[in-house]
Amino acid sequence: TSAYSSPAKSLGDPGITPLSPSHIAKDSDADDAVEQLFLVVVAIDFGTTSSGYAYSFTKEPECIHVMRRWEGGDPGVSNQKTPTTILLTPERKFHSFGYAARDFYHDLDPTESKHWLYFEKFKMKLHTTGNLTMETDLTAANGKKVKALEIFAYALQFFKEQALKELSDQGGSDFENTEVRWVITVPAIWKQPAKQFMRQAAYKAGMASPENPEQLIIALEPEAASIYCRKLRLHQMIELSSRAPVNGYSPSDTIGTGFTQGKEHVRRNRQSRTFMVENVIGEIWSELEEGDRYIVVDSGGGTVDMTVHQIRLPEGHLKELYKATGGPYGSLGVDYEFEKLLCKIFGEDFIEQFKIKRPAAWVDLMIAFESRKRAAAPDRTNPLNITLPFSFIDYYKKFRGHSVEHALRKSNVDFVKWSSQGMLRMSPDAMNALFKPTIDQIVQHLSEVFDKPEVTNVKFLFLVGGFAESPLLQQAVQSAFGSRCRVIIPQDVGLTILKGAVLFGLDPAVIKVRRSPLTYGVGVLNRFVEGKHPPEKLLVKDGTRWCTDVFDKFISADQSVALGETVTRSYTPAKPSQLVIVINIYSSEQDNVSFITEPGVKKCGTLRLDLTGTDASVPNRREIKTLMQFGDTEIKAVAVDVATSKSVKVGIDFLNY
Repeated sequence: TSAYSSPAKSLGDPGITPLSPSHIAKDSDADDAVEQLFLVVVAIDFGTTSSGYAYSFTKEPECIHVMRRWEGGDPGVSNQKTPTTILLTPERKFHSFGYAARDFYHDLDPTESKHWLYFEKFKMKLHTTGNLTMETDLTAANGKKVKALEIFAYALQFFKEQALKELSDQGGSDFENTEVRWVITVPAIWKQPAKQFMRQAAYKAGMASPENPEQLIIALEPEAASIYCRKLRLHQMIELSSRAPVNGYSPSDTIGTGFTQGKEHVRRNRQSRTFMVENVIGEIWSELEEGDRYIVVDSGGGTVDMTVHQIRLPEGHLKELYKATGGPYGSLGVDYEFEKLLCKIFGEDFIEQFKIKRPAAWVDLMIAFESRKRAAAPDRTNPLNITLPFSFIDYYKKFRGHSVEHALRKSNVDFVKWSSQGMLRMSPDAMNALFKPTIDQIVQHLSEVFDKPEVTNVKFLFLVGGFAESPLLQQAVQSAFGSRCRVIIPQDVGLTILKGAVLFGLDPAVIKVRRSPLTYGVGVLNRFVEGKHPPEKLLVKDGTRWCTDVFDKFISADQSVALGETVTRSYTPAKPSQLVIVINIYSSEQDNVSFITEPGVKKCGTLRLDLTGTDASVPNRREIKTLMQFGDTEIKAVAVDVATSKSVKVGIDFLNY
């Protein structure tokens, strides 16, 4: 097989076999079969605030096509992606997604709109829900609840249909789902249940199935960005440092004008929507040597997460040096501060009522804020005006008995004034103050990562994701870390993850070593050893002394795991007639765990071995050998009956246990 065959294949693992890039000389027929499996890779960047898809044909992997432009964009927001908003009819049927959903909802009469179910920014629920299950609910703008799984499936189904339609229109014939390998991006800091939830939603949307799981790959957002960043050419990025002029601009104007001129260059080439990813390694990359380290900071709407990667030559494979970290420090934090400011001026009771009674007008107000939020910059001197919807002014007067203008005068918020045209006028300082808590958290978190011993000598920091477009965030990161490494922003930074996810789908084996975010293991019985084991753990059974609750560790937190590397354990049914073995999986953030009863150890899932259909005439003590993989973006398992070498059906479940 070619050099690109998956390391997992040799282990008899039904894992994903990467598609070999078409420019490699064929040296066996085996790979031709793989090549035919999928004609195209479609990646969906399912974001908290905006989403989009891109694709590439496996025959020409150097071309990445970004989806068609969407109708109904906002002023001041480049719309290669669409807002992650979804509208269901009063009967809870899917109605529309994105701008279409938002505009339709907005045009409804208030008496009608309260029956329609409008959802936005719902992806964060998967991050914030501690005990996520298939039953977890989401709350619509009108307060009604719907199963999260349904909403996610509707959204993915919408993208599936859009992408297949675009591929069919382009090819002139109907494109089948079976010809597509799907890639869905998730934050690297998401726990296993959230990743599994996304996979279940994709199955429900008909992208792949439990029988054909490798048709869908879950990609980690900063990893995807990292894969793309290595392909960058110098004219495709902006360096925020004073070391050298970038794009021919002097350093002092890089942050403001360089970015705009850079954007112009992109906009002129936007019509094509096709990005060439040269097969040569990007120029920035050619400065990186074996062993060099860089950080990718992916700052989006909901979360910010970061990964630290190291280069392994000659192929330029990547190795993760420190487990992915981050938190809910996305640009939503700025919206939240704006909401707190409104509560301070107009009263929390009013804002709560207004959101419930006039949900569409509230959405309008937040859209108006969004475009001003994007105009915030460190050196801005003129004020930012935010239009208050008429129904806000009207409803406030009814609610309080005095005018909005009066409220502004009375509230002692210095930086916010009322303008005669019916707008909130914010001084640049007031706007910057809304960004401060979120940006401080990002810088604080990055400082902690930089202080880790594994993270010394970082050469580059790539700032990617939608929030990376903010000049305030750019400046904060540059001034905090510019002396330690070179801070680089790819152009079209909001699409970095999307393009990287396509590249990952074409060759999932590019990241060879990852770090486990948690310690995983199971509870077992061991022979009781006097003096070593605590007496309260003693269990005597048939005259044998056992120690209970022993934590049998599969893998430690932050341990490095190679792709395709497996952890093997053998299990024996308690009695020959037993047809199902269910083993509880436990996790902890600590490295050293001795017992499953220790503080911080949580049951997090189950491993289920299904022995039905295997030959029962085998010897009494059957041994089921289980191989688990922790080096991929999701935890996977396979099992074999040792006596018959037949494979045993195995499920590893972090959602329904």
